[in-house]
Amino acid sequence: MLTNAPKGTKDVMPDQVYKWHYIEEKFADICRRYGFREIRTPVFEHTELFKRGVGDTTDIVQKEMYTFNDLGNRSITLRPEGTSPVVRSFVEHKEYAAPQPLKYYYSIPCFRYEKPQSGRLREFHQFGVETFGTTDMMADAEVIAIGYDFINEMGITDVELQINSVGCPECRGKHRDALKKFLEPKFDELCPTCQGRFNTNPMRILDCKSPIDQELVKDAPMMVDYLCDDCREAFEQLQKNLDSFGIKYTVNPKIVRGLDYYTKTAFEFVTTKIGAQGTVCGGGRYDGLVEEIGGPSTPGVGWGMGKERILMTMEACGFNIPEPAGADVFIAFMGEAAKAEAIRLMAELRRRGLAVQMDVMGRNIKNQFKVANRVGAAKTVVIGENELAENKFQVKDMVSGMQTEVPMENLIEELMK
Repeated sequence: MLTNAPKGTKDVMPDQVYKWHYIEEKFADICRRYGFREIRTPVFEHTELFKRGVGDTTDIVQKEMYTFNDLGNRSITLRPEGTSPVVRSFVEHKEYAAPQPLKYYYSIPCFRYEKPQSGRLREFHQFGVETFGTTDMMADAEVIAIGYDFINEMGITDVELQINSVGCPECRGKHRDALKKFLEPKFDELCPTCQGRFNTNPMRILDCKSPIDQELVKDAPMMVDYLCDDCREAFEQLQKNLDSFGIKYTVNPKIVRGLDYYTKTAFEFVTTKIGAQGTVCGGGRYDGLVEEIGGPSTPGVGWGMGKERILMTMEACGFNIPEPAGADVFIAFMGEAAKAEAIRLMAELRRRGLAVQMDVMGRNIKNQFKVANRVGAAKTVVIGENELAENKFQVKDMVSGMQTEVPMENLIEELMK
C-alpha cells in the first residue's frame, strides 16, 4: 500500500533517531582516535564492480542485488556492501600514489534483496573501516581493535571474537582439492545451495547454516591445516598482535565469510544476545581486490558492522542510550504584541545557540506551559501585556518551579547562563 514502507525497509522516527545519532557520533570519535578519515561513496555503482569485487558466485551477486538498467542502458546496482565502492574510489582517485597506509571509515546505507528478519533488512545501514597499503598484520589487529573497543564502549557484553585464516590463492587450491574429495561422497546429502557451491566455491559450504550440512562437514579438512608458510606466519603474527592489544579471541576454522575477495585474515564478532543471527561485525584481509578492480597490487583489510544489529544488541544488553536534552527555553505569550516580542526573542536566542520553542497552535497560557513540560524545556519565559509595559519578564525554572522577574535588558544574558 502507498502508506506502508516497502517490505524490508524501516522508518526511523524522531523518538528513535537520537539512538542512531549516539552510535554514529561515538563511531566517528573512535575512528578519529585511531587515525581513520571518513570517505563517502555513491549509493549506486556499475554492476560490474560487485561482480568482480564481491564475486559472481556469491549469494549477494547471484540472488540479492538490486540491479537495473538506467536511461542510458547502463547496468547499475544499489550498493550491497561497502568495501568494493571504497576500493573503486581508491583506484579512481589514485590514492595508491599517496604515502601508505591510508585508513578510511564510512557510515552508509546498503541494499540486499533477502528475506527480512530481526536485525536483517533489505535496506540496512553499516559502519565500516578499511586500511590500504600494508601487509603487516598490525593493520589487521588494529582494525579488529577498533571493532573491539567500539563494541565494548556501546555496552555490549557476551561477545566473542573468532578469527581464522582463509589462506591465499597458492595454498587455497590444495585445500579446495582436499575439501572436494571429502565432500564428493556426501554431495547428494548437501542442501541445494551447497551443491551449487561444490564446484564454484566449496569453502563456503563450511559456513552453511543448515544443521544437516554442519553435521556433514564437521570432520572436513580445514584451511588452517593447509596454509603455506607465508600465510601461517601471518596468522601467527596476527595472534601475537591481538595478544599485545589485550584482545581475547578464539580460532574458528569454519569462518570463511560470504565474499570472494578475502585472503588470509577472516574474523567475526559473535554474540548470543540476538539469537541465531549473532554476528555483529565481520571482515578480513583482501590483498587482491584493488588489482582485481583495476588498480595496482595493493593490500587491504577492513570490516563492516550493521547499525541495526548494534542497536538491537545494545538493547538486549540493557544499555540505555541517553535521550537528548529538550528545549533550553520555551517562550509563552499572551496577545499579539507579546507574540511579536516572543518571536524576536526566540530568533535572537537561537542565533546565540540555544534551543528555543514557542506555541504555534494558538493555545492559552495554561496549555502553553503543558507544552513547555512536554518538550522538556529548562526554563519558560512569560511575555504578556504587563511584562511589555513594565519591561520585565517572568522566567520560570521548570525543574525547581522557582519563578523570577528579569528586566528586559538583562533577559538574554540571564538565559544564556
